[in-house]
Amino acid sequence: MRRTGRSRRRSTIMLKIFRSYGNTNTEISSDSGFIFRRVLTFMLFLAAVAFPCLVIYQAASSFSSSSTVVIDHSTFDTINSTSAYADKNLRLDRVLKEASMDDGTVILTTLNEAWAASDSIIDLFLESFRIGNQTHRLLKHLVIITLDRKAYIRCLALHTHCFALTTEGLDFSKEAYFMTPDYLKMMWRRIDFLRSVLEMGYNFVFTDADVMWFRDPFPRFYLDADFQIACDHFMGNSFDLNNKPNGGFNYVKSNNRTIAFYKYWYSSRETHPGYHDQDVLNMIKFDPFITEIGLTMRFLNTAYFGGLCEPSKSLNQVCTMHANCCYGMDSKLHDLRIMLEDWRKFMTLPPSVKRASLSSWRIPQNCSLASLRHYSSSSPVQEEGKD
Repeated sequence: MRRTGRSRRRSTIMLKIFRSYGNTNTEISSDSGFIFRRVLTFMLFLAAVAFPCLVIYQAASSFSSSSTVVIDHSTFDTINSTSAYADKNLRLDRVLKEASMDDGTVILTTLNEAWAASDSIIDLFLESFRIGNQTHRLLKHLVIITLDRKAYIRCLALHTHCFALTTEGLDFSKEAYFMTPDYLKMMWRRIDFLRSVLEMGYNFVFTDADVMWFRDPFPRFYLDADFQIACDHFMGNSFDLNNKPNGGFNYVKSNNRTIAFYKYWYSSRETHPGYHDQDVLNMIKFDPFITEIGLTMRFLNTAYFGGLCEPSKSLNQVCTMHANCCYGMDSKLHDLRIMLEDWRKFMTLPPSVKRASLSSWRIPQNCSLASLRHYSSSSPVQEEGKD
């Protein structure tokens, strides 16, 4: 078939362009120059469009990885849909990843409105990290899990890593009185949440906000333990199941054994209705299931991890002190402030005097065991703070 003039012209132009690349001494014809200019113009147009897009993409990526916290009030909306639940887990994973140590360990505490008020528990808790020995650096690994809107807003004003934990139909903003239905729901919600953290692959140190951190506790943890927990009363042997554990401070490694253990612990609330997590732990720690899953459980010595129930005797050894065995916010705050004053005074001593020091705590005072026994025997309503 006879080719048209346009086809012949296109072939001639392409041949000339091809030859021009093979012979540098041959000039490109006016037709080929026209095509070349059109191609060049098109490429410049693509570059002009692509470059701004690239800049916007990089800026968006940089913003998404930023640690800047923005208050999202929709966080506290009721979560019903599967996609919203998945988004919530993604937000949690992002916060945990930003706060985690190299081995995937995070420090967790919970906070509600009652403990988030100005000059209250959370302020004393954070102050202990700042004045403790080798503890200030641990603040970058602390995640505060807030249980209501006001606690979340206060957290953002105080700390870098905050996560809003919502529970449909429940309001944890007020002071929870010990062993009331709201208190039990709060404690069991905590156990279920900690199980989810383990399932995400993170080890954690969980600490109540009324635990004061005076020294880095990690050197005192047992390397071989899956689950290790502080005690109200320590019997002298870290393997002894007769130790009296306190759920306000524990170190847990993420593995199949601890995940199975937390699931079993949480499900045991139905087997033992009306009991809180610590009482149920005291029951199930003897269960053959613990042995079957191979969980290694250790109990922490009160010489290093003390509390008002059984204070650490030496300020040269203490790592943490818990305001346990105490009823009432005012009593708890009073004794915690005395505790911090005792530590500040100890830290001002010369090193030689510190080592020889027989300094001891001036607490408990308002949280004395005598008042504890009197309160528990005379009052039908027990306040938050025994644990």
